Amino acid sequence: MNKTLRPERIAHTEAALAVHAPDLVPGFLAALPEAADTVGRRLRGALVREGLKDMGPGTRHGFGRVEYATAGVDDPLDMLDGLDAPGFAAEIRNAVMNLAIALARPHPVPGDHPDEQIIALERLAVAGHNLHPCGRTRLGWDTGDVLAHDLEAGRTRIGFVAVRADLHIGDDVYPEIGKPSGYAVQPVHAWQRDNVLPVRYADLLRTKALVVLDDEREAVPTAALRTLLLPGTGDYLKVSLDIQVTSTRRSISVASTRNGPAVSKLLHDLVDDDRLLLMAETAGAAVPAGSGRDLSAIRRDGLGPRLQPGERAIPGGALPLLLGELVTGDPADWLRAYGELVVPPLMRLTAQGVALEAHLQNCLPTFVGGRPHRLALRDFAGLRLHRPRLAAAGHTVDLWPGSVVGTDDLDVFRAKIGYTLFQAHLGELVLRLPMDEADAWRIIRRIVDEHVTGEDHAAFTAPQVPHKALVRMRLAGHGDLYVPVHNPLHAPA
Repeated sequence: MNKTLRPERIAHTEAALAVHAPDLVPGFLAALPEAADTVGRRLRGALVREGLKDMGPGTRHGFGRVEYATAGVDDPLDMLDGLDAPGFAAEIRNAVMNLAIALARPHPVPGDHPDEQIIALERLAVAGHNLHPCGRTRLGWDTGDVLAHDLEAGRTRIGFVAVRADLHIGDDVYPEIGKPSGYAVQPVHAWQRDNVLPVRYADLLRTKALVVLDDEREAVPTAALRTLLLPGTGDYLKVSLDIQVTSTRRSISVASTRNGPAVSKLLHDLVDDDRLLLMAETAGAAVPAGSGRDLSAIRRDGLGPRLQPGERAIPGGALPLLLGELVTGDPADWLRAYGELVVPPLMRLTAQGVALEAHLQNCLPTFVGGRPHRLALRDFAGLRLHRPRLAAAGHTVDLWPGSVVGTDDLDVFRAKIGYTLFQAHLGELVLRLPMDEADAWRIIRRIVDEHVTGEDHAAFTAPQVPHKALVRMRLAGHGDLYVPVHNPLHAPA
C-alpha cells in the first residue's frame, strides 16, 4: 500500500492505468509521494498566504509568499479539515493523480521546429502553474483522456465541424479545409468533438445545422492544453476544451474570439519596441448556440520563424528551472538585464491603457548566450483595457458587447498587471536566483523608479498590494478574489 495517500484514492487511477498503460503503473505508484508533496506544499503555502489557516512556520518571501520544505502531511486533503471544501477536495485529489501520471511518463521526442522545441521546454514544468496547487487538475477527463491528450502525450488530434453559415460568427479560422456549400468549417479538439458535441448539440447534429466532418489533423498539445501547435504551419490553434484546469473550465467565449484579432491590432499599434514580439491572434470564430463557448477557436502566430540565429526562446514556465544554465555570472547583473527587458515595455503599455496578463505562462523571453534578448507575449484573452487611458492616448478598440476585458476601474486594471508581472512572474525568479532577495527587489525597484511615474508608481510601490487568492477563489467557486500582501517594492532602492 502506498504510504502517501489513502488507498481508495489511488485504486481507481491505478485500475485505469492497468487497462490503458500497464507499463506506467509502477512509475505512477512510485511517483505518488512526490506528487502529493508537491501539491501539498503549494496548498500549504497558499492557505497561509491567503490567511485561511495557520500551517506552522515556513520561509517567508516577498508578497506574503511562504515556502515549506515539505507538505507536512501525507495526504494534502488533510489540510482542508475545517474548511467547507468538497469541490476543492476533488480538484486537489485529481491534481495529485494526474501529476503522478505525468511524472511517470517518458517525455516525447520533440521535433526540430523551434515551436516544438518550446513545447518540449514547457514539459520541464511538470507541476504546471507555479503558484496554483491545482496545476495538474483535469476535471472532466478520465485517465484514458489524460494519456491521449495531455502535454506528455506529444500528439493529439483536431477534428472539424461544418457549421451552417447563419450559426457561425467570425473568421475562417482553418482555411486549409474546404467548406461545404452553405456552411463554415470550424476546428474542434477531438475530445470535445467526441464527448461534448453529441451530448449538448444532438438537435443541431440531427437537423444538419452541425455536421461532423471526417477530416482530422495531428496537433501538438502545449501546457495550456486547449492551445495546440499545428505542425507544418508555424501557427497555433486555441480551441474550446470543456475541462477544468487550475481554476477555470477551458471553453472559450464568443467575446474572446472576436476581441483577439482586434486587441492584437491595438497592441501592434501601441508597441514600438523591437525587443517585444507579439504572437498575434489573427483569426477567431465561434458558434453562439448552446453555451456559445463549446465550438470556439482562435488562430495565433507562432514564434519560430521570427527567431534570429542563435536566439533561444524559453517559455516562462520553464524559466525558473533553467536559471542555473542561463545565469553563469553575477545573478544581480542578470536580473537587472531581465528586469530591463520586461518591466519598461509592460509599464509603457500600462500607462497607455493596456494591462497584460504577464505571468510566466504568457511570456516567452528569448536569450542569446544566456543573456536576456527579447520578450514574446501570447494569449491576450485575460488582459484588461482601461478605456479612459486608451482614449487619452488616442486609441480605441471595438470590443464584443459585455466583454470583461474593458474597464474604467484603475484598481482592477492595475491589479491585473501588478499581480501577474511582479508577483507571479518576477517573484518566482527572485525566489530562485542565488542572491539576497532584498537586494533583488531593490534592483527591480530601481527599474520601476526609472520607468514608472505618478499614480502608477505609487500603486506598484505601495506598502501593500493585492494578491490573487487562488484557494479562496476555489472555495468561493466564482470570480477573482484578492487579499492584501506586503510589497517588497515598497522599500526604497
